Amino acid sequence: MRIGFFFIQKYFFMFNSLILGHPQGLFVLFFTEMWERFSYYGMRALLVMFLVSSYGLEGWSWSRENAMALYGTYTSLVYITPIIGGYIADKFLGYRLAVILGALIMTLGHLSMAMEFSSIFLYIGLLLLILGNGLFKPNMTSIVSEMYKEHPQKKDAAYTIFYMGVNSGAFLGILLCGYLGEKISWSYGFGLAGIFMLLGSLQFWFARDIFEHIGTKISKELKPNQDDTDIKYNIFTLKDKLLMYFSAFAGVIYVINDPLQKVLNFKVFNFIFFNHQFDVINVLVVTGLITFIYLLFSRILRYDKILKERMFSIVFFAIFTIIFWMAFEQAGGSMTIFAKDYTNRIMKGDFAKIYFVINALITVVPVAIITFVVFLLVRKTYKKYLVSSLFLISSFVIIWSIVFWMLHRDFNSKTYILSYQDQTEVNQELSMKTTQINEPISFNLNQEVRIMDIDQKGKFLYVDSIKYNKIINKEKDLEVKTKFVNAKVVEVKNNEIEIPATWFLILNSLFIISFAPLFSKWWESRFNPDGAVKYALGLIFLGIGFGMLAFGSLSVPKGATMASLSMIWLILAYLFHTLGELCLSPVALSYISKLVPSRMIAMMFGIWYVAVAIGNKLAGLLGGQIDKITAQFDLSTFFMIFTIIPIGIGFIAILLNPLIKKWMHGVK
Repeated sequence: MRIGFFFIQKYFFMFNSLILGHPQGLFVLFFTEMWERFSYYGMRALLVMFLVSSYGLEGWSWSRENAMALYGTYTSLVYITPIIGGYIADKFLGYRLAVILGALIMTLGHLSMAMEFSSIFLYIGLLLLILGNGLFKPNMTSIVSEMYKEHPQKKDAAYTIFYMGVNSGAFLGILLCGYLGEKISWSYGFGLAGIFMLLGSLQFWFARDIFEHIGTKISKELKPNQDDTDIKYNIFTLKDKLLMYFSAFAGVIYVINDPLQKVLNFKVFNFIFFNHQFDVINVLVVTGLITFIYLLFSRILRYDKILKERMFSIVFFAIFTIIFWMAFEQAGGSMTIFAKDYTNRIMKGDFAKIYFVINALITVVPVAIITFVVFLLVRKTYKKYLVSSLFLISSFVIIWSIVFWMLHRDFNSKTYILSYQDQTEVNQELSMKTTQINEPISFNLNQEVRIMDIDQKGKFLYVDSIKYNKIINKEKDLEVKTKFVNAKVVEVKNNEIEIPATWFLILNSLFIISFAPLFSKWWESRFNPDGAVKYALGLIFLGIGFGMLAFGSLSVPKGATMASLSMIWLILAYLFHTLGELCLSPVALSYISKLVPSRMIAMMFGIWYVAVAIGNKLAGLLGGQIDKITAQFDLSTFFMIFTIIPIGIGFIAILLNPLIKKWMHGVK
């Protein structure tokens, strides 16, 4: 222990300009990436809930299928645009300018989404987020890579720190944006994401000189050497380019057309060309898929036997990746719906006290640790980069203010039992009924309050006069009417709190932080499994997680749209999903970089992103079937689909492991 302390102390004296043994610029990137992930995951946590919530809750009352169609399109395009954004940065902008432009475009996107009173602002916001992400996402990691070009031995540790920023941002974004959006106003949740995206971009811009020349150079086209025997196989012919452009066009048109057709009854391809009896879009996407497969295999077959087989192994990994993300991305869709409508989120008595303590700890401790990193960075950089430091400090002043306000609000929440008159379903006569609401407001016994029926399903929510007038004015031009009831407080219960539905999404980040060190040790041990086995374990863990939801939903009757299931099923699901993610996600890009020749890495990385994009779109398509499957069968059957498919594909991966291992030719 003393030896370790002496070494650390000596190391810091020798490298006083470093922070935790790394350049200061890495931590500027850490916080910039953290705020971007804050904005992305904060918005992702709210999007489906906002769309499916009733007009009375200031949502848009969309069907779950339509909401999931838009969600799937958004999350898939988010993984497509980085391919284009990386190319633009390489050829025209440079990494640094691409990052700042992407951040500013995303800020405008969140600002647009905060004005959710008009649908056009939502669509403009999503479009700006997709485009901005394309410029931002690939070029942040490129700056990190270039920063460690002369010190490759420290690159793994640098990326570990960098991805802690990713998880920190995801955690804080879901926690704070989700809480504000769900408990106060959707606009506040969407707007908060934009505020931190703006602060992050300003912090990065005013500290840009810390990177010196890194990220400013535009890479030139590589000229082949005479000794490069692979060059003739890597050249994209005119035929290759035409096939690539057509398949990309077909895929993007399909992804965009899906929500437009479902939400607006508008078919893109038919509008542009002609209106035919058969579905032109399906013909287009099938043709595009066949074209893409032909392009991929025609290029792979140009290589010698070893390289050819290595890239065939990547194709299998890409297929496994599609299945994984198809199920995993239910987190922002059907699993959020499960938390909102099917989970008992009311904590009572001692359980409420335990939740409050745990929630306070998992909120305050991570923020305190990140704040300490802020202190380390500002201490080293404030003299030279004062404006950047002030923006960073301001960000955490806002974070701490929201955290304390949120904890104080939860601590003062009480449950009120209300009595009200309602018509019976049989003879329409008035009868006395009771309900309960959970609010951080002090009501007195026998006090009269106005409550509204959420989705006309008998679950009530308190509305003050301001929200009441806002809802009434909003519904004047709509063919909907929210049911309002005057009720009387008959009982007050302390130590009861309702957990936000979005809160469960933070479990993924918490479990990653908790289990990542154990998995890292596992991969470094002699028990480190083969690549295909890791993928198999990831898929099997994922399927088990959905198995928890399927088992927990057995008591939900056919066609039910609401229930009150134990939250333990959702917690176990996120636990197993995270274990699956740790098996699969971190190793994917590593295998690509090892298995393919340097001149084809960009294309294969692109294929991996395309696989993730396809998985995300499939997640939206299948998740949108929750109402149809629940109505025809039951909720358990819906989640059983996501149990059987990943586990089945996982066992296929195990059976294929000897073949894939052979094709990898010694790469581990």
